[in-house]
Amino acid sequence: MEKLFNVGKIVNTHGIKGEVRVISVTDFPEERYKKGSVLILEREKTEPIELVVASHRKHKNFDLLTFENHPTIESVEIYRDGILKVTEERLTELPENEFYLHEIIGLAVEDEAGNEIGKIKEVLQPGANDVWVIQRQKQKDLLIPYIADCVLNVDLEANKVTIHLMEGLD
Repeated sequence: MEKLFNVGKIVNTHGIKGEVRVISVTDFPEERYKKGSVLILEREKTEPIELVVASHRKHKNFDLLTFENHPTIESVEIYRDGILKVTEERLTELPENEFYLHEIIGLAVEDEAGNEIGKIKEVLQPGANDVWVIQRQKQKDLLIPYIADCVLNVDLEANKVTIHLMEGLD
């Protein structure tokens, strides 16, 4: 089975013309949801199906999508709570020092001296730059902004990140 990556969850329908409301978890909604893009829909107790994006627009905090051959609300209601995914082959190569969320989450984190700090458990995207949430043992989570002063090295092959613990961040 080919590896799949989440891009969003269908949380509801929108209107009567087959639009669905999606909460996205992708860094690239413009690319993932452009007309003609193929997404895989996974739902409980059913086989995954391919859907081809017919249209995309933003509305409040949601992405609204329609799919080819699904012109009515009745044709998309059954997709509610489904997870939209993309195949690994559809991931595009990123510029240097940019990473997909799935590559970062789970990496071990150490300081410049090689002391283990924890593991990255999630990535927050509040605005100007991402914030990496590092889960530590017997301590509260550590929040590190993804900036050059803090994140010194990301080594995907070694599954680790080296950070500089700036004063006040610990």
